[in-house]
Amino acid sequence: MVNKTNSAENAAPASAPVSFEAAMAELAQLVTQMESGQLPLEASVAAYARGSELVKYCATQLDKVESQVKVLEGDMLKPFADGDEGAP
Repeated sequence: MVNKTNSAENAAPASAPVSFEAAMAELAQLVTQMESGQLPLEASVAAYARGSELVKYCATQLDKVESQVKVLEGDMLKPFADGDEGAP
């Protein structure tokens, strides 16, 4: 019989993040765990899958915000760096 003491395997099914910031924090934590090399294979695969979900969530949130900014700026949408840099 296999003893499953890994927290990633015993955790409840992952839910959607509550915010972009929460998703980024969880993603950073997963990356740290995976880079440590201490996760068993099954936990690494689960962490990778969760990380993929988080990346998709973050990309979707960023796309939504970009669309909102375009609507708010209308025809005046310019690259961010154009207005803040001094003239040479």
